[in-house]
Amino acid sequence: MEIMIINGPNLNLLGRRQPEIYGEDSFEDFLLHLKGLFPEVSLHYFQSNSEGGLIDKLHEVGFSYDGIILNAGAYTHTSVAIADAIAGIDTPVIEVHISNVYKRESFRQHSYLSPHCEGVIVGFGLRGYELAVHYLL
Repeated sequence: MEIMIINGPNLNLLGRRQPEIYGEDSFEDFLLHLKGLFPEVSLHYFQSNSEGGLIDKLHEVGFSYDGIILNAGAYTHTSVAIADAIAGIDTPVIEVHISNVYKRESFRQHSYLSPHCEGVIVGFGLRGYELAVHYLL
């Protein structure tokens, strides 16, 4: 089984950016932990701060991988283009948010992506990615 994890803008700063919201672990460190939990799964990781990079990666893996876990960061709330990319691919997408967006600013409480995703996991920290892998299995 092949699963692609895609993180959007500013998630390259995990562990340094607002640790009170996003925690103190880098995603690279967490990915090693995740790979240890799921040795039977081929987990791939991609991060981009650009909308086009995220769309290109969705197109690239969206017809061949078994699942995509997507945290599009702020693009979740603004990008019709990423929503269209998800709608256009075959691979199921799980939308993940580290923080509980419903406890934050009102603009973060709307997702253009959710209607095109298999499901949404919100507010469980980095463990949300683990929950998404469990679902995809």
